[in-house]
Amino acid sequence: MGLYSRLIFPRLCDLVMNVPRLQGLRAGALAEVRGEILEIGFGTGLNLPHYPASVRRLTTVDPNPGMGRMALRRVAASGIQVDHRRIGGEAMPFADASFDYAVSTWTLCSIAEVEQALSEIRRVLRPGGRFVLLEHGLSSDPGVARWQRRLNPLEGLVADGCRLDRDIEALVRQAGFADVHLEKFELEGLPRTHGTMYRGAATR
Repeated sequence: MGLYSRLIFPRLCDLVMNVPRLQGLRAGALAEVRGEILEIGFGTGLNLPHYPASVRRLTTVDPNPGMGRMALRRVAASGIQVDHRRIGGEAMPFADASFDYAVSTWTLCSIAEVEQALSEIRRVLRPGGRFVLLEHGLSSDPGVARWQRRLNPLEGLVADGCRLDRDIEALVRQAGFADVHLEKFELEGLPRTHGTMYRGAATR
């Protein structure tokens, strides 16, 4: 992992993603999670203030050491016990059926082997467990989608592997989740190539 990924990108990501309109989306997505929770792509801990007060323990994974270092202050302030693992989501050292909820916010865009990560998320969820997600991805507008594909190489360099054109709902369905309910909407104020959001949940 290069210097940019470890030192610069975590700060850039924290600055861009720590804005009020995204905080509101986080709070809405996390409002009902409970029990044993796994967060994929913990980043700098921006979700921590938005977990329900009943959440006192959290297991997280993120392979970027720079993200983990920046998250320490938020972990200390949260009062939540965080078991953080510096690993990716493609191969997780957790037993089958370990968690009641899995959470992913703006993470699936950046996982190289996203199909494998989704398979792992499904594996570690208990039967009936819920996968809660808030992501950006493929636009329904063919013209915008073409620009997303054109911009992917630049986006990947600037945003540490992020892809703009992933069909999040299709990926979740293909991973074998049941009761997939995802809302697709445009977030105002963002370029159309970056503003298509998916939010909702699926069941193991």
